Amino acid sequence: MSKVLYIQASPRQERSYCIKLGNSFVETYSKTHPGDEILTMPLFEKELPAFDGLAVRAKYTILHGQDHTSEELSAWKAVEAVIQEFKAADKYLLAAPMWNFGIPYRLKQYLDLIVQPGYTFSFSPEEGYKGLVIGKPLCIAYSRGGEYPEDSPADFQKKHLETIFGFIGFANIQSVIVEPTLAGGPETAQKKLIEAMRKAQAIAESF
Repeated sequence: MSKVLYIQASPRQERSYCIKLGNSFVETYSKTHPGDEILTMPLFEKELPAFDGLAVRAKYTILHGQDHTSEELSAWKAVEAVIQEFKAADKYLLAAPMWNFGIPYRLKQYLDLIVQPGYTFSFSPEEGYKGLVIGKPLCIAYSRGGEYPEDSPADFQKKHLETIFGFIGFANIQSVIVEPTLAGGPETAQKKLIEAMRKAQAIAESF
């Protein structure tokens, strides 16, 4: 039995196009993989520790084997718990909207918590940087208000996510995009959503 972590990075829930896309994926996946577990994580409802001055200080004192306070240890334990929850999954589904050409701040916070040396990547002079989350598939459901071709210089959403997940070891990243959700009007948005749902369902069957 596999565990799928379904990360929802939009606060709009049922009004979110990327979550509608993700939910369509989940519906098909549940039918074709009935024994698997799906853990849904709405990021805007989840209690995430702040990656603030205390957590950053804790990171450097603890990871470098230096003396640290009980407050620093507690702060780092909270970060470790988020990383462990992430790494415990076997497969990943992410629903991510485009905000101001990039990603929502809550998703950026989550990534800043889980991308840590010794946990999700390593470094050595001989090998350089090496991702540690390997052999696990990831599907990202994107939504954009406008349309952005693959080489668009304004796309800091898909490029950013594929770069950061690739950095920590993901080699099997599939994506499905619904766009435009605003620029073409509601009829176009609905048509594009249906097309994207079909693709998401096809990916889910063999995911």
